[in-house]
Order: sequence, then structure tokens, then C-alpha cells
Amino acid sequence: MKKIIIIILAIAFVSNNSNAQNLREKFVFGLKAGANYSNVYDSQTEQFQADPKPGMAGGAFFAIPISKFIGIQPEILFSQRGFHATGVMIGSAYDLTRTTSYIDIPLLFAVKPNKYLTLLAGPQYSYLLKQKDVFSNGSISYAQEQEFKNDNIRKNILCFTGGMDINLRHLVLGARAGFDFQNNNGNGTSTTPRYKNAWGQVTIGYRFFDKIQ
Repeated sequence: MKKIIIIILAIAFVSNNSNAQNLREKFVFGLKAGANYSNVYDSQTEQFQADPKPGMAGGAFFAIPISKFIGIQPEILFSQRGFHATGVMIGSAYDLTRTTSYIDIPLLFAVKPNKYLTLLAGPQYSYLLKQKDVFSNGSISYAQEQEFKNDNIRKNILCFTGGMDINLRHLVLGARAGFDFQNNNGNGTSTTPRYKNAWGQVTIGYRFFDKIQ
């Protein structure tokens, strides 16, 4: 009888410890940082040719499981996109490097086939904070940074993003690709070239498991 009681207590302890572990890992908060490699598509302007450029990316994510294999993962990120362009303006060749800074808020649907891999995809809201242009035209060169108080630039953009995370306990290696659904120039009256952003992103992050007792 004594042995049976000991076995029952041992099973109860293991079960309670397992439940506590599941509870601790139910909600996960994390921070990550990395880089974007971006370009534009659906561009419209005379003799406008764009090449990709790098930028910074980083922020926070919050993993919320719905079941063992699926969940949602909202994130909030600072993200730089842009392009390097060459073209012709009023008969003269020009060179332009544009860097656009966004706050990105993706809401990702997560599928986790095993503990090491998470597949993610979903819509993303992006808010344009500012834009920096480095422009040269012959012997003339200047840099300009603006926050778009006018010129009818679209500051609220709907996007799509997807990719995967590789989970190595607390470390998370992430890869994403994304693109804009909407173009940049509002109702079309802006004088800036019309385009949509497309980008690839790689990050490394750290997961803070929720310590619920």
C-alpha cells in the first residue's frame, strides 16, 4: 500500500510539473533585430530603374498558442525599406537613394509542425514615419529628410508578410518576405514616383518565456 501511495504521489508530481511547464511556455514574449533587403515594384515614372538596398529591422513579438500546433504571433517592428534608383529628369541623368522608415505591425497566423520550426503568414499594417533621399544630378548632390506633412504621400499601408522561425530554445532565427498591397502616393496626385515596396528580412531574436508560478 505504501508503494502504491508513493507511485501515485510521483505521478501527480510529474503531471503537476508538466502542467506548470506548459503554463510557463503558453505565452512567449521576445525581442529581435536584423536587416531588410528591399526594392520597389509596380513603379511608374519616366525612365525609372530601381535596385535593392539594405536597411535595419527590429522590435518585439508575442507568441500566443491556440493549440499545440497553431497560434497567432503579433509583432511591432521598426523597419527601413527603400531603393537605389537611376533615371532621367528634364534631360539629365540622376541618381537617387531613398530610405523609408516604418513602424510595422504584422498579425501572423502560426503553424508549428515541431518544436524547432514555426511557419508564419498574415497581413501587416505599416505606418510611414519618415523618408530620407540622397539625390545627385551631375555636379549637384544633396540629402533631404522629411516627414510628409503634405505631398499626399500614403502613410498608412496594408501589406502581406510570411516566412518562418527556427526555434533553438531561447534563440529564434527568422526569415520573412513581404510586399505592399497599396502604392505609396495616395490618390495619385503626389509628384513622387509611384511604387510599392517589396522586401526580404532576416532577424535573430531572444524568447523570454513567461514565468508563471
